Order: sequence, then structure tokens, then C-alpha cells
Amino acid sequence: MSRHYTSALSTLFGRFASKEFPAIIQHIINAGYVKMMGLDMGEFRAPSSYKTLNKLFTRAIELPRKLPEDRSKLISGVDALITDYGTITEGRAYQIKGMSYDIRSLFGEYHRDAVNKVEGGQFVNFYLSPRDYHRYHMPLDLKIKSLTHIPGKLYPVNFPLLRHMPDLFIENERVVIEAEDNKGRTHILVLVGALNVGKMVVTFEPNVQTNSEIREPRHYTYKELAVERGELFGWFEMGSTLVTFSPKGSIVTEVAINQKVSFGDVLGEIK
Repeated sequence: MSRHYTSALSTLFGRFASKEFPAIIQHIINAGYVKMMGLDMGEFRAPSSYKTLNKLFTRAIELPRKLPEDRSKLISGVDALITDYGTITEGRAYQIKGMSYDIRSLFGEYHRDAVNKVEGGQFVNFYLSPRDYHRYHMPLDLKIKSLTHIPGKLYPVNFPLLRHMPDLFIENERVVIEAEDNKGRTHILVLVGALNVGKMVVTFEPNVQTNSEIREPRHYTYKELAVERGELFGWFEMGSTLVTFSPKGSIVTEVAINQKVSFGDVLGEIK
């Protein structure tokens, strides 16, 4: 596949966001972004302390958030808006109400067996806006089995496109993570790229290089890689979408469409 114009635009924005300007200029850029987006910086360092706009985007929480002690509680791994959730039926889920897509196409060739394993289970879409905390954490204890980086386009994942562009998640660049819970049940997490997301970082797989010259899917497997609930496993450089897929009977979600959630919030029970 040839490089799409959305990737080129995202690269240009990424260069600007990663450039370290003189302190006074950087202060103006950072302060302007915080004001324009209405960022709540209460849990973070002062905006002027970040040496690039990208450092501000990918800021870490200064004081750890308290997670529920009960390990049977499913948590939100991100600060986000739930744009849709529901039951995976006949291999299909929804990017937003009325816009279904084929999860086999989303998962790609290396995760075909997982399609049947999550049939009848739950999917949840988490949209991270540019104003949100951009890091993602594990929603439950998982053992990572494999990961696939699938190059693609970088269309925005905002509401107008979600409502009117079929297969938006499939068109866009993504990282598919296949994992097992403590009972050996398969869960899938999909990181979906978007316009101005120059990178999707996965801390346990440094070979993942998104919005790059890579044109074909790259697949990685793991034998003993466990990631605990709440553990950081990467970040978006700007806002985007995380979609989770869980097998039938493995979780009971307590969420609503258009619900704003924060990392650490309880979203249901792990069965």
C-alpha cells in the first residue's frame, strides 16, 4: 500500500509537536494549547515544564491514581468517552450506533482464531480526545500472547466520520493485541490511530513504529509476558481510540454510551 496523505499530514504535525522551541515560545505554545483545549492540569506538572508540545500530550500522572483493591473489578485503562459498546454478533461490532463492521477485518490475518473466541462477548469503544490524558493502562490482568501492527490511513476518529464513514477503524492504522486472562480466555485490545497521531507507543514492543515507512503488517509473539491491571503499556501522541473485545461470559460491563470515564474507574465485573 502507498503512503496516504493523512500519514503525511500527521508526520508534519508530529515534527512541529516534537520540536523544542526556545523556552518563552514553548511556554506560549503549551499555555495556548492548555487554554484552547481546556485541559485540567491538576494531576500533572505545570504546562511550561514540558519541553515540547508532544511531551505535554503524553504527560504522565504525577500522583498515582487509586485502583480498587478487589481484583475482580474491571477498570477503565484510559481517560476517554465511551462512544459505543455492546455484544459481538455474527463477527460484527459497531464503531458507533448504526455503523457496524467486520471484526475479522479489524483483527487481521494473524488473529483469525480470536474472532470465534470473542463471539457473543462484549466490545467497548473508548475515544480519547486531544484534551485527555493520552496514556493507556491494562483494564485487567492479562498475559500477552501476540501483537500485530497493521499500517493504514490516519483519518480522524471524530463523531462526523464515525457516523458517516464505513469501516473507519479498519481503514486506519492500528495495533492489535491478543491476550489471555487468568482463566485462559482470549481478550483483544485494538489501538486505532487517527489524524495527527504520529505514534502509538507500546512499551513492551519497541519494534512497533507507527506512521512510518512500514507498509505490511508485522506480527510479534510472546511466551511469558504478563501485564497487571492498571499497568502502563503505552500512549497515543494525540487523541485516538482504544477498542476492547472480551469473550462471552468473561465480563459484565456497567457502562453507558457517551459516558466519560477516567483511568481507574470501575466499569464492571470480571467473571
